[in-house]
Amino acid sequence: MAFCPAIRERTQTILHFFLPHSSQMGAPLSSWPWHNFGSFKYLLYGPLVAMAVGSRAWQAGKTGQVWCLHLLLLFAIRGVVHQLWWSFSSMLFLTRKRRIIKEGIDFEQIDREWDWDDFLILQIFIGAMVFYLFPSSREFPLWDLKGLFIALLLHVAVSEPLFYWTHRAFHSEQLFSRYHTLHHASPIPNSFTAGQGTPLEHLVMSLAMMVPLLGASFVGAGSVGLYYAYVLLFDFLRCMGHSNVEVFPGGLFEAFPFLRYLIYTPTYHTLHHTEKNSNYCLFMPLFDALGGTLNIKSWSLQKEISSGKNIQVPDFVFLAHVVDVGSSLHVPFVFRSFSATAFRVVPHILLFWPGGFFTMLMMWGWSKTFLLSFYNLHGRLHQYWVVPRYGFQYFLPFAKNGINNQIESAILRADKLGVKVLSLAALNKNEALNGGGTLFVNKHPNLRVRIVHGNTLTAAVILNEIPKDVKEVFLTGATSKLGRAIAMYLGRKKVRVLMLTLSTERFRKIQKEVPVDCQQYLVQVTKYQAAQNCKTWIVGKWITFGEQRLAPPGTYFHQFVVPPIAGFRRDCEYGKLAAMRLPLDVKGLGMCEYTLERGAVHACHAGGVVHCLEDWTHHEVGAIDVDRIDLVWRAALKHGLRPA
Repeated sequence: MAFCPAIRERTQTILHFFLPHSSQMGAPLSSWPWHNFGSFKYLLYGPLVAMAVGSRAWQAGKTGQVWCLHLLLLFAIRGVVHQLWWSFSSMLFLTRKRRIIKEGIDFEQIDREWDWDDFLILQIFIGAMVFYLFPSSREFPLWDLKGLFIALLLHVAVSEPLFYWTHRAFHSEQLFSRYHTLHHASPIPNSFTAGQGTPLEHLVMSLAMMVPLLGASFVGAGSVGLYYAYVLLFDFLRCMGHSNVEVFPGGLFEAFPFLRYLIYTPTYHTLHHTEKNSNYCLFMPLFDALGGTLNIKSWSLQKEISSGKNIQVPDFVFLAHVVDVGSSLHVPFVFRSFSATAFRVVPHILLFWPGGFFTMLMMWGWSKTFLLSFYNLHGRLHQYWVVPRYGFQYFLPFAKNGINNQIESAILRADKLGVKVLSLAALNKNEALNGGGTLFVNKHPNLRVRIVHGNTLTAAVILNEIPKDVKEVFLTGATSKLGRAIAMYLGRKKVRVLMLTLSTERFRKIQKEVPVDCQQYLVQVTKYQAAQNCKTWIVGKWITFGEQRLAPPGTYFHQFVVPPIAGFRRDCEYGKLAAMRLPLDVKGLGMCEYTLERGAVHACHAGGVVHCLEDWTHHEVGAIDVDRIDLVWRAALKHGLRPA
């Protein structure tokens, strides 16, 4: 092919026909007609659904409209293929050692690829048009092996070179800027990137897919099985190439060198996305070799990545836990569109609740902490690790030792890897469970990894939410780790704190920790009625609707209780759990942390981040050092973190 430059020139000439005559105009076929429809675009399938239902297409042999049902089924299965490849590539606990580009996918890329499935609508229209114009194609047999060989021959002889030359033409200066730049705007390839493109690109792709299918059909070898097999294999290979995970062992191509030219690898295609001037083939590198566009690094890089030795050690780990079955579906490898927004219960996600429950049972059996997500901040790698235990298990007495063993195992693993800081999420640092991490520090005094509960920054966030002119607050959970620190800090500031506790002994102990001239500002109360005139409530313990009713109108409920309280009062305001927004230069973050908005993390998470960025060498476990609250707050602001 290197000796046929005329082919490339003619291909570019044909495609340039679609360019606009004025630079002021958008290029024809560069945007989808249903771009502004949002979710309503799926109503475009309505006519096919109506035809399938109205003619009872599922009763094969009684109607001639069974092709409608096949098109709809094929559309659904193709979407599943893309989703499964996304799920696989996002299971970092399985794929982290074979990732090609190490960075994570951020919200900007997720939003850009939100309508990745537009091409499926186009292709189902094309399929409907073909079946409508050629009625004989509606009566295909279930399977015909001869058609498979014919389609394979036409794919190699026609589809592969057609795609190669058009793809190469799309990389010319004018066509790339008007059409192909959208596809390459996604820095981290994934299965949804495979569907991201302009209508003109997908028309070319559709033509490459149709040639083998129509060719086999015209010679009388078409079949239902051929259409399913070819289209799904086509999508499977496209998703594989965009998966950003090397799935082929390096030794395979050393044992069988000729395979290098018959099937591309994810590494091979990722090189096309990163360098853009080589590796244009569809699935067969043979055409790049003939066209002189084969990247010489393709096989050496593939071998290096497939070895599984090229991994990054994070500086910081946030050890999270699952709240309940519903929130477990919020992980990135389930539905990206769901995890990229703040968690909320939506009707359609409830359909997957049984699957989440079954996964929960599997996780109990697995009982191993796994990597969930990661991001880069100020040049340092931060990772989410998850303990496979659900919220309610933390309150089962017989589960205590098992949970602590898993947390300890994660700490020792992080210590062995060389992680600098490990921060414990809410229930993983429960005082009754392990004393806020004290158990592990005492048991392993020589730990290099710093254990951080992050409560110092949590206290700082809550305290800085309180208006400066407040003179009295009502505090529940007053003798807890956070409650104690908040009460002592406010007492020192001469703010009257109504501490709800039945334990006079615990109250007296906390009261004695503040200066003598401030002790009068800490007041023990035993009933909620004592706060009937107080408009600032700090909630560290679950309170019922009846208890909330005792607050006066206009009350603001600050809270650090997990799970957060439900807001029953319309005449009051409810704060969310203490959280901070990460700096703008954070990279690779594409998952919302539970109910928080994009870019925000819980304060205990942020506390660990600050600990890591400051390179502090002490453990932050056990009781909160009240003297460090302002210090930690200033350090957080210095590094660009802001209250959420």
